[in-house]
Amino acid sequence: MLRTQFEEELDKLNNQFYAMGNEVLGQINKTVRAFITHDRELAKEIIEADAKINEFELKLEQKSLEIIALQQPVSADLRTVITVLKATSDLERMGDHAVSIAEATIRMKGEVRILSVEAEINKMGRQVRQLVESVLELYLHKGDSDQAYDIAAKDELVNQYFEQIRELATEEIKKDPDLIVTGRDYFQVISSLERIGDYAKNICEWVVYLNTGKITEL
Repeated sequence: MLRTQFEEELDKLNNQFYAMGNEVLGQINKTVRAFITHDRELAKEIIEADAKINEFELKLEQKSLEIIALQQPVSADLRTVITVLKATSDLERMGDHAVSIAEATIRMKGEVRILSVEAEINKMGRQVRQLVESVLELYLHKGDSDQAYDIAAKDELVNQYFEQIRELATEEIKKDPDLIVTGRDYFQVISSLERIGDYAKNICEWVVYLNTGKITEL
């Protein structure tokens, strides 16, 4: 394959990855909105749309492995393919957690809600969405390692929300033990959001690898 054709294949791979990322970002945005507004129909749409994300993952994996097997890329080109292959898996897991939140939305029908907790979950969801968006822009614009470190550090804000909301929900349950079932679902939702943040940070690590060839824990 001529060099220009090979570069076109890499560009297609990158574009497909970014398209998958935008699909996942949309799922995250919608799943938080569905949970906060108690929109069970939107939650069902999110669960059904997960098939599209899985299809993206399958196609990206197939294309990445095809390039490795047939073109035997070396150096920076190989790192690009490996980065897409690994980061695609992280995106797919984000999608899975968006589904988990949607399932909680459906399951919580009829449960007593704690508005103060849900207000904070909404803020946490916004922070997670911004983090994922920043990671996608970092990848699209071929950001450097310093930018990757800066964005990865923002995951700490997500972790802080997790701790704060867990404490707030725990205090509310202590006041009214009947809220224990509601609290269980809140804990699952914030755990899913926290994990999405972790996977976003993982992609920052793969951007560092893309730039340096070193696997680094951020």
